[in-house]
Amino acid sequence: MQFDVWAPQATRVTLHCDGATRALARDPERPDWWTGETEASDGSRYGFAVDDGPVLPDPRSRRQPDGPDGLSAVVDQGAYAWRVEWSGRPLQGAVLYELHVGTYTPEGTLDAAADRLGHLAALGVTHVELMPLCPFPGTHGWGYEGVSLWAVHEPYGGPAALKRFVDRAHALGLGVVLDVVHNHLGPSGNHLPAFGPYFTDTHHTPWGAAVNLDAAGSDEVRAFLLGSALAWLEDFRLDGLRLDAVHALRDTRAYPFLEELSRAVDRLAAETGRPLFLIAESDLNDPRVIAPRERHGLGLHGQWNDDFHHALHTALTGESQGYYADFARAPLAALAKTLEGGFFHDGTYSAFRGRRHGRPLDRSRVAAHRLLGYSQTHDQIGNRAQGDRLAASLPPGLLACAAALTLAGPFTPMLFMGEEWAASTPWQFFTDHTDPQLADAVRRGRRREFAAHGWAEEDVPDPQDPATRARSCLDWSEPEREPHARVLAWYRALITLRHSHPDLTDPDLTDVHATFEEPSRWLALRRGDLRLAVNLAPTPADIPLGPRPARVLASWDPVEPPGPDGLLRLPGESCAVLEQD
Repeated sequence: MQFDVWAPQATRVTLHCDGATRALARDPERPDWWTGETEASDGSRYGFAVDDGPVLPDPRSRRQPDGPDGLSAVVDQGAYAWRVEWSGRPLQGAVLYELHVGTYTPEGTLDAAADRLGHLAALGVTHVELMPLCPFPGTHGWGYEGVSLWAVHEPYGGPAALKRFVDRAHALGLGVVLDVVHNHLGPSGNHLPAFGPYFTDTHHTPWGAAVNLDAAGSDEVRAFLLGSALAWLEDFRLDGLRLDAVHALRDTRAYPFLEELSRAVDRLAAETGRPLFLIAESDLNDPRVIAPRERHGLGLHGQWNDDFHHALHTALTGESQGYYADFARAPLAALAKTLEGGFFHDGTYSAFRGRRHGRPLDRSRVAAHRLLGYSQTHDQIGNRAQGDRLAASLPPGLLACAAALTLAGPFTPMLFMGEEWAASTPWQFFTDHTDPQLADAVRRGRRREFAAHGWAEEDVPDPQDPATRARSCLDWSEPEREPHARVLAWYRALITLRHSHPDLTDPDLTDVHATFEEPSRWLALRRGDLRLAVNLAPTPADIPLGPRPARVLASWDPVEPPGPDGLLRLPGESCAVLEQD
């Protein structure tokens, strides 16, 4: 079997495989690469030593059975017999479901999560978006401090378990999207610097030196990241990738890495005949992220829309701290602007940032499904001091309004696991660092961060305490009892409507119209012949929907259709979807 590794600064590279050692030779075809052959098979353990240093895992390792610091293992990608022929599911018309493998079930494995996929198929979602799966130290964590960007965290079940998960999802008609982190690697178990200039001091990020996308040696670093992304799509038959915090990718080259990646993914989609897509997390509010490459954009297929979340969250909760301050002055106006125009900050002044932010989005050219809308995500819950969900502070009626605005709104909807039944379990920040000093630094940093916002240290959960992760696991007995069962039925009804009424998946943002009354706290949305009305106030509201006759398709509380005056009498903290003739 042939082994290869990029080590441009090395004078000697040694392969250690199943107890045998051999020196690698410089590759005559590829500068700075080392290559050699030895006996190996599926499961063989191996690593590389650079200049007689310690034996380290392969930067392109496909499996780390003993964690990020252990030897790599050979993986025969052809050994798994796929059971399902899958033609894919596109982003347009999708309903995504963000899922963290380690807390979706108490077992915290991919196989256990696969056993619960029937719930998602019955719910009506189309894609499962898995939070990061790359190996990280310890057993439990969010996954954003992963290393070994080509491998699957062994406590989750490793690469074979991911293939079983994808096969089961596809058998149920569910696509699978994976959250990948290219903007940094974890502080523990990251051995890439021993091999080459994977990082650069030319730029700095919140996590330290930036991933090297534009300095010397960056051609190979970009190829490393691009190859990893394509491997997830090819070897595991994934349907898309979510790219974490692309605004933190420091890249000054004329041909941006994200454009290179989108081109490669589109090429792979054409070769496989499957729709493949990339979804960016970006706080830039820059339409060029999702603009086609032929219009000088990066060509990504979608992006998270935090403006929608912030406007909705502020309207529901009244919170005004931090970045919510920009939306809190007139939350319904902010929500209406975002629903119609995609971004709230489109060149407007942001008091939170102390500057103007964003760029206008051309509603006539940007399809609505390219923006993802959500009322909750892992970030927006887990980065609260106690990891409290909306269900911890809002009555079911307001949760129903949040669901209606997300699932009947113009954007591709995304749910966070457990949201669909108003889960009472929090989702807190937890880690399992094996380095005591790093564990203590994270613990103290977390408490210091929230102490600045008025939280007592004892009220901030200890990320290293196993109980913090245990509290964050979903309680699967809840969907069968009230009030959770009613909320779940509402989510199912809304998703059914979204799939059955073309107006709800119409990508034309110019056909989205919102009216609202700030003091009375109601908002109405028109999409084609459909009308969505939400009343966030505790008292009933008369909401004008126009003179055309209408029938109620779904409502949280029983309501009568509007009379000849076109007014919908909507109870407090309630919502309804109607169709006009």
